[in-house]
Amino acid sequence: MSRRFRSSLAILVFFIFVAALLPSAALAEDVVHIVQPGETLYRIGLHYGIGMDVIAQANNISNLSQIFSGQELIIPDLSEAVENPLIAAEPIHHVIQPGETLASIANKYGLTVQQLAQLNNITNPDRILRGDTLTVFALTPETTTPVTEAETVTEPETAAEVPVEPIVNGTSYVIQPGETLAMIAQRNGITWPAIVQANNISDPNQVQVGQTIIIPTADSITDLGIISVPVSLLPAPAATILVGKQIIVDLSDQRTYAYEDGKLVRNVLSSTGLPATPTVRGNYTVQRKYESQLMTGPGYYLPNVQWIMYFYAGYALHGTYWHNNFGQPMSHGCVNMPNDEALWFYEWAPVGTPVLVQV
Repeated sequence: MSRRFRSSLAILVFFIFVAALLPSAALAEDVVHIVQPGETLYRIGLHYGIGMDVIAQANNISNLSQIFSGQELIIPDLSEAVENPLIAAEPIHHVIQPGETLASIANKYGLTVQQLAQLNNITNPDRILRGDTLTVFALTPETTTPVTEAETVTEPETAAEVPVEPIVNGTSYVIQPGETLAMIAQRNGITWPAIVQANNISDPNQVQVGQTIIIPTADSITDLGIISVPVSLLPAPAATILVGKQIIVDLSDQRTYAYEDGKLVRNVLSSTGLPATPTVRGNYTVQRKYESQLMTGPGYYLPNVQWIMYFYAGYALHGTYWHNNFGQPMSHGCVNMPNDEALWFYEWAPVGTPVLVQV
């Protein structure tokens, strides 16, 4: 057998071997399923271990009860998906008692040890200290043991606020002393850009006491687009950290601000959590960063979400391609930003950057 023949034979065997691997490699990607007579979306979802809503979104199916024999369905690969079951759950603070372990605490609140460790940046689950305070989420509150007063961290009492009657939506309103567009918008369940748009206001900082404005109805607000206002014209919140970098997410004006050594260097109109899935408030830090991920959960399936920075459990700042309605609450708890702005924050903020979410 000549050397040339042996070489050709080796190449042929190599290609046959690669071709044999291709079908199994394809299984790691999206699968195409041919609907068989009598099959339902629910049964197909059970077969592949994913929800029928995920299959519906991947195939643009609006009526979950209408699929047809012979129809080709894409079954998305969820092996790299990121599910955020902790989003919009209410945080609870637990003080570690004598004899408790991370496993016993996690079991009490319906969490896994891994979730509890991730929430509190614990690298060694076997080393926790009595008296330390852990942040937890009660994922199954109906089955968990009630938390006693000794186990919760109570916030200091604040002076009682004078209730302010909401303005009737869709009517005119006269601006009162000390009021801002953000304050007026928050009382009416809309955002200040919606008021700016409804009243053709060129400078949101130049509204006057006694000025009459129109408060738009919530159902009349469709897509505000990206409203760009120069940094110098915005009543930005004051930085709370004067050395180093800091990110502030302001829920009242739906903007995200970047500060360096106490000075504002960037801001962007964003979309935070909807009323049913609010963005958590408080002081956090950037914990993990990913260039892109598939995000999925109840009611959403979002491949290739870019420039993700998790700052607390399943809450993250990230790019957004599925809507352009920045300035309105839109998310399941995360902070949505235009992709190019999310990239700027991603490159600017290292892991450990403080993040303040405030009203």
